[in-house]
Amino acid sequence: MKYQVGDKIVVLHSDEEGQVIDILNENMVMIEVRGVKFPAYMDQIDFPYFKMFTQKKIVPKKKIFIDDIKKEKTPPKKKTTDGVFLNFVPVFDKDVFDDDLVDKLKVYLINQNEETYDFDYNLYFSGEHNFQLKNTIAGLSDFYLHDIDFDDMSENPRFDVIFSLQKENKKKAPYFETTLKPKGKQIFKRIEELQKNNEASFSFELFKHYPDRVEEEKVDLSKLGNAGFRVYDAKDARKHLPPARSVLDIHIEKLTNNWKHLSNLEILNMQLSEFEKYFELAVAHHLKEFIVIHGVGEGKLREEIHEILKYKPDVKYFVNQYHHLYGYGATEIFFK
Repeated sequence: MKYQVGDKIVVLHSDEEGQVIDILNENMVMIEVRGVKFPAYMDQIDFPYFKMFTQKKIVPKKKIFIDDIKKEKTPPKKKTTDGVFLNFVPVFDKDVFDDDLVDKLKVYLINQNEETYDFDYNLYFSGEHNFQLKNTIAGLSDFYLHDIDFDDMSENPRFDVIFSLQKENKKKAPYFETTLKPKGKQIFKRIEELQKNNEASFSFELFKHYPDRVEEEKVDLSKLGNAGFRVYDAKDARKHLPPARSVLDIHIEKLTNNWKHLSNLEILNMQLSEFEKYFELAVAHHLKEFIVIHGVGEGKLREEIHEILKYKPDVKYFVNQYHHLYGYGATEIFFK
């Protein structure tokens, strides 16, 4: 191996000096240049002393007067574009035929904006929570999150990141939620393009600019009150709502005694109507989670509920897994 961890190197295309901090594979290393870490192929870097002896140029001496000396300035970090990105660095291994095979993906958060953000990063596979990390990323920097086994990328991954400004700005949104759900074909295509273009990583944009605060429109309710309508203060609205339930059983025998004469469609509609009612109450009462017991059966009721939940903006995620009280006959819903 030409390079070892800790070796001083120079980046050929930018003439910047750095250091090797990790060996990714026989062709690629992870380097750090002025506090920024990124992968590089070995033919893109070299040892500083080799460059010094092979590319040294003779420059004629020039008289310098004291007034001509400029104050030294710290070179600014290079900004290539605006935005915040989720970056993936494939780590290759060899199979039995000595062909390149992606073993894992190193995941980075890259901030090309000048703002510093606090973030809450969460990874889900097939709806189940797998990994969480809360931290801060400075402006014009990158942050290593974790490694992912490449085989797991076929399990419907979902990357959720909630951002907030480290320095509060009343003109900016208090937080900003982003979600990335890459498809398997999408990942394979990006890796093929990466190898074809001799690049080290690929990225997905999470957002370009942190959003401004959205001011709520104030509505004059005095006319409604004068017209005889009962008007409540928004902060007291929950006092006038029916109580919420954290667990709801929608087996038809729990909803009505006279169900035997009902058709399957009528039973399904009644169950879904009850679910919608208590789902909205759970949201209105700001419950953190809500369990709906639908039973196992043929799975029709469960499928209908899951299809509804996919389009509910208040749902963070939901799972139908074994529960010690309800077996596989319940879905757990978690709210944002």
